[in-house]
Amino acid sequence: MSLRLEAFAKVNRSLLVLGRRSDGFHELRTLFETIDLSDVLTFEEAPELSLACSDGDLSVGEDNLVLGAAHALLAASGTSRGASIHLEKRIPWGAGLGGGSADAAATLLGLRALWRLDLSDGALHELASALGSDVPFFLVGGRALGEGRGERLTALPDPDEPEWIVLLSPPFGLPTPAVFARLGLTPGQATTNLPGSDSEPFPDRNDLEQAAESLRGELRILRSALSSAGATSARLSGSGSSVFGVFASRESALQGAARLGAVPEGTRIRVVPTIARRDFQARAFPRR
Repeated sequence: MSLRLEAFAKVNRSLLVLGRRSDGFHELRTLFETIDLSDVLTFEEAPELSLACSDGDLSVGEDNLVLGAAHALLAASGTSRGASIHLEKRIPWGAGLGGGSADAAATLLGLRALWRLDLSDGALHELASALGSDVPFFLVGGRALGEGRGERLTALPDPDEPEWIVLLSPPFGLPTPAVFARLGLTPGQATTNLPGSDSEPFPDRNDLEQAAESLRGELRILRSALSSAGATSARLSGSGSSVFGVFASRESALQGAARLGAVPEGTRIRVVPTIARRDFQARAFPRR
């Protein structure tokens, strides 16, 4: 038996840092949204657990979240099983798009089905939360509110029509801890970055942008280029390094991408739609 699953990327349409918690994590309020850019994972039954990847620069050792998710699933189920996993890497890593987290969530879903494990969705969510702050979102998809570290989720209605994203991924990543460290918050310290009013619960901002741009000034250039090209919003995704512009239609997004001025050499430009939850689950969930 084999399974093939897509693991979709996300952008953060809004990201507020509300403070630093006593456990060292930061308290967040963020609006997640899946986009039509995905890694592809293939799972096949095998005597041992192994991982191969199309990207030779990406570790396939125990530090990879795919193997971390597989081992967590084995421990939770009390079984000893094997699988051959192949990861076709399309989402740039270190880019704030959740690629590693999406791969981990797809592994939980794929191996639960491959191994025919009797684990509930709630149990899978707990495993996902332990693996990483963003991982639970990729068990939900679509548009969702993330609170706490980002792992406390509320599914939100998807727009009637997909929005179109011009995604700019520079040829470098940003380490998330380094970006948060630039905020300079001490454990237990709150910020004044309160959510918007009831009529605007998700302000058009990312509180990590200034910190990320202080590490790599090229990111400010990319956001400015998107704004000049007609994006209604130009934001950093997560802690970077990818930035994205929002457009109302495919045509306007393509025109915007064509109008981009000079961007740093090696920047990858993609035009992708957002993915509604129904479509996300149809493409990302195994058929059980």
